[in-house]
Amino acid sequence: MIDPDRAGLERLASPDLSYGHSNGLLEDRAAFVEALVSNKSDFVTIDLSEQTIRVTGNVAVVRHKLAAETKNSGTPGTAKLAVLLVWQKQNSGWVLLARQAVKI
Repeated sequence: MIDPDRAGLERLASPDLSYGHSNGLLEDRAAFVEALVSNKSDFVTIDLSEQTIRVTGNVAVVRHKLAAETKNSGTPGTAKLAVLLVWQKQNSGWVLLARQAVKI
C-alpha cells in the first residue's frame, strides 16, 4: 500500500472485494486498486499494532490498529483506524474478501 502496483493488488484482492473506509465509502476491487495506484489514496507510512488473526477453515479474520501518514491526492494527513479484514484461502492463495475500518 506504500508502493502499490496494480498486478500485485489484483492478485491479493478478491474479484468480490468489499472495501469499507472509515468515512462510509465502499469500494469494489477495481475502485480499491485504482485509488491506490493513482495516489488518490496514498500512504507514506503505515504502523500496525495489536494485530490478531483467527483462522477457521479457509477464512481468516484479522484485526489491527493502523496509524499512518497519508498524502491523499497530494494533501498531507494522518489516519488512526481500527481495521477488520476477512481473508479467504483460494487455489491461488489467500485473498482479501472484505475490509472495514473505523476512526479511533
